[in-house]
Amino acid sequence: MKNIAKTRLVEVGSVKIGAGNPMVLICGPCVIEDADVMKRAADSICAIADKLKMPLIFKSSYVKDNRSSEESYQGPGLEKGLEILAHIREQYKVPVLSDVHTPEEAKRAAEVLDVLQIPAYLSMQTSLAIAAGKTGKAVNIKKGQFLDPADMEKVIGKIERTGNKNILLTERGASFGYHNLVVDMRSLVTMRALGYPVVYDPTHSVRVYGISSSDPAGGRPEFIPALTRAGVATGIDVLFIESHPCVAEAKCDAASQLPIDQLENLLRQSLEIDAVVRAQGN
Repeated sequence: MKNIAKTRLVEVGSVKIGAGNPMVLICGPCVIEDADVMKRAADSICAIADKLKMPLIFKSSYVKDNRSSEESYQGPGLEKGLEILAHIREQYKVPVLSDVHTPEEAKRAAEVLDVLQIPAYLSMQTSLAIAAGKTGKAVNIKKGQFLDPADMEKVIGKIERTGNKNILLTERGASFGYHNLVVDMRSLVTMRALGYPVVYDPTHSVRVYGISSSDPAGGRPEFIPALTRAGVATGIDVLFIESHPCVAEAKCDAASQLPIDQLENLLRQSLEIDAVVRAQGN
């Protein structure tokens, strides 16, 4: 493990990512739901992260713009969603993250968000990358399912040329035939060698596309623990897990979110593996 690349430091509020700092957790429901769900999620996730002394960035999307049907729940929208995330940021004293979809959104979202996330399907959108970079906020780019991990260097360049080097790179699976995603663990090592902290998202890796995320057949959540352990063993900087208080009732990605009551045990396993990797020179 001595050959695992070091990365530059990315700071998100008080959370330090990469450059030998402790593994960070990005976690929350896939999409912002009603006040009760968000409170239960934030209460539980923040308590678990605090108990495990794991730096946390709370994630939930104000809009999910890539749903398979326009009739599916997409979230409360930009303004209401930012209001909810601002409340969580203030009440729980944690940084917050959401997807941004257009250059116009980026500037407004940056007034609240600590991390702007570029969705995988939009990872090659030049105008979006530049707009996100110009905000000066940290930018988490989810690698497109269609991209070679080495190609993320091109996306990095777009953001770096705005003067912003607060960049995170996320692996969430690659297309493998129709509907299926496969995670090549080499991707995590390849992207980390580009010099920026790498995030692994096992919950999106188990989605089965072409099937509604509310359909139990739309995901294979039984593989989340194994994929998580494997990803952590490569020497990642951030673990990204979408988690919900009651996944059966989740309005988005119900088939692939991790139940919050399973979160603490999986994180404990992950931290134990991470400690072994770091002891070997990560």
